[in-house]
Amino acid sequence: GGGGGGGAAAAAASATTADTAAAVSESELSSTWHKPDTPREEQPFRFGGGVLSSPVPLGIGTWSWGDERTWGYGRDNFGPEQCMHAFNAALDANVTYFDTAQVYADGLSESLLGKFIKMSPHAERRAALGRAPVLVATKFMPWFTHFTTAAARQHLLASLKRLGVDKVHVYQVHGLMPSVLSAETWAAAFAALVREGVIGAVGVCNFTFDQTRRTHAALAKHGVPLASNQVEYSLLRRSPEFSGLIDDCRRLDVAVLAYSPLGMGRLTGKYSVAHPPPTGRVYGNADMAAVDRVVHALRKFGARHGNRTPAQVALNWLLCKGVMPIVGCKSAAHVRENVGCLGWRLTADEVAHLDAVSLDAQAQPSVIQSLFQG
Repeated sequence: GGGGGGGAAAAAASATTADTAAAVSESELSSTWHKPDTPREEQPFRFGGGVLSSPVPLGIGTWSWGDERTWGYGRDNFGPEQCMHAFNAALDANVTYFDTAQVYADGLSESLLGKFIKMSPHAERRAALGRAPVLVATKFMPWFTHFTTAAARQHLLASLKRLGVDKVHVYQVHGLMPSVLSAETWAAAFAALVREGVIGAVGVCNFTFDQTRRTHAALAKHGVPLASNQVEYSLLRRSPEFSGLIDDCRRLDVAVLAYSPLGMGRLTGKYSVAHPPPTGRVYGNADMAAVDRVVHALRKFGARHGNRTPAQVALNWLLCKGVMPIVGCKSAAHVRENVGCLGWRLTADEVAHLDAVSLDAQAQPSVIQSLFQG
């Protein structure tokens, strides 16, 4: 995440946030009466250049599908059946955007998603009813031996085979790790894949604004818009907002997608100082005492809106910021809870209060974050 415009603006925004946080009193947060929400029809989420749109502003992240090390796939009643139930529950809720990557479980995530698309009666019913198709986004990681544009196409073809499809809707550079190739070179290669018809749109992940701007301009020379920039963004990491990256992307007409929108589970209320999350969950890694204070505010505002859960309020905060959360779901129950962020909105005052109690956990990023995030 991060962008141009950098340190001074971020420091000023952080100071302002800290000052405002001190002014948020317990009495202000404790008021639970609220006018009932008027049901709100969600508008499709538009990607840059209008190349595609998601029926609702919510996507499903599939990092956990097949991942044993971080997400415990294969243990504690979490396996392919639970992933398939999550997939079907998402389609039932008209959530059709699924985000995967070649590196997720060494390709198993893509394989599972492809299997579910092929097997799902929901997918067949949707086609028969003329409903929105399943939208598939995957990513190419320019690892150490992949510093060639030929590798991007080679790995795309392998992804298409695992997914069992002829084309993906969005193909994303997973992160511009130190590379001998410029953004312009990558843009030319990805534009060629659009012309070939094997990808519908080009996206990036973890790009700074300078990288985003250069890629956007280079793609434009080929008549291809930059559809999206996916960054870590949540109430526990607001760096993309403080740096100006989100506003800058908006000015370029590049959609912003937010990964780890719940801080790898920290904003769900499941974890606390007494019950911290499992080790290895590096995104949104903040002091749990501070996280508990954020979750406390989420509960208070959830009570005002028909007993919404902390996760639903945290995701709704992102909707109010104009971005689309990409939320991981290990079960149908997770999906059903998370789609409860749709159909209503926090008030401007509530968004401001959450801004005030939010954190920016990446003051000391891990090694992996330093590699991926600008």
